[in-house]
Amino acid sequence: MYAVIKTGGKQYKVSEGDEIIIEKLNVEEGATVTFDEVFAIVDGEDVKIGQPKVDGAKVTASVVKNGKGPKIRIFKYKHKTNYRRRMGHRQPFTKVKIEKIEG
Repeated sequence: MYAVIKTGGKQYKVSEGDEIIIEKLNVEEGATVTFDEVFAIVDGEDVKIGQPKVDGAKVTASVVKNGKGPKIRIFKYKHKTNYRRRMGHRQPFTKVKIEKIEG
């Protein structure tokens, strides 16, 4: 059984027991999160596809970790003008474990 959910402007295919990394949510570790934007639920031969969402469907997950991703180096350079800029970025994320798919 799996579902297609939307969070943080992206869509994810999730099953029970999966751990996924999503855009940062403002919740602490150990808290429970419910995703209401469920686009599809597939359980063997039984397929439910929403228009655009499946009515009454929800996916429950618990927050495992909040953190930051690897550092990305940004370097801007213009030829012959002595223009150089170096920046770095670490994208914050939330790691969640899918507990239950209802629908």
